[in-house]
Amino acid sequence: MIYKVKLDIFEGPFDLLVYLIENAQMSIYDIQVAEITKQYIEYVDRIKRIDAALAGEFMVLAASLIEIKSKMLLPGKSYEDDSSLMDDPREELVQRLLEYKKYKMAATYLETQETKAQQIFTKPQEDLSLYTKESETYLSLDLIPFMKAFHSFLLKKMRLEEVQNRYSIVRQQQMTVEERIEEIKQVFINKKRVHFNDLLGEQMTRGNIVLTFLSMLELIRQKAVKFSQNATYGEIIFTLIGIKEGKEQ
Repeated sequence: MIYKVKLDIFEGPFDLLVYLIENAQMSIYDIQVAEITKQYIEYVDRIKRIDAALAGEFMVLAASLIEIKSKMLLPGKSYEDDSSLMDDPREELVQRLLEYKKYKMAATYLETQETKAQQIFTKPQEDLSLYTKESETYLSLDLIPFMKAFHSFLLKKMRLEEVQNRYSIVRQQQMTVEERIEEIKQVFINKKRVHFNDLLGEQMTRGNIVLTFLSMLELIRQKAVKFSQNATYGEIIFTLIGIKEGKEQ
């Protein structure tokens, strides 16, 4: 088993070297080897006192830096002021640093994507074959009741169009379920059985239909009324059971 130690912010010798170069604001293509080698060895001396085994990995690169430094001190061409990498003893080190930075950026990107992926939750696929194998269900309805229901729908639609043609539409202020329930209670004062369409009156808007339906569900939950429906998609009839707050029981 490999035991890996992360010291400060440096995970390896190249991580430290890249930090020293960037901190000194040097170009990676024109490394001031003498200055960087000095700082690098000082750091290695510190970690040797903490973990000699860990320092060994850093000392390999330190030896390479010293070798490069010694080559650059030989009489001949000056490398410190020349950006050309031709026959430059720093060339191999530069290529290794560029490759390290490339993989470092890739690792950082993958780590970011992993963090994002951990925040995404997916729903497991369900087996819907049980429902897809069922045969289609058809509504069984006689022709005459269907024609009556369709005729009733046409009449209501015609009355609604007449109202829209003669009068401008006045939008009602938004009403809460509690306020609508109080209005519905007034209808039950004189009637024990009420059709759902009678509760809507002339307000056949989508908002009023939904609000009225929710209000009736709440009254059913309170056991103030009960409902019945003689046929599928037929008229819903509500029957009064008892409304509290002093109203008729």
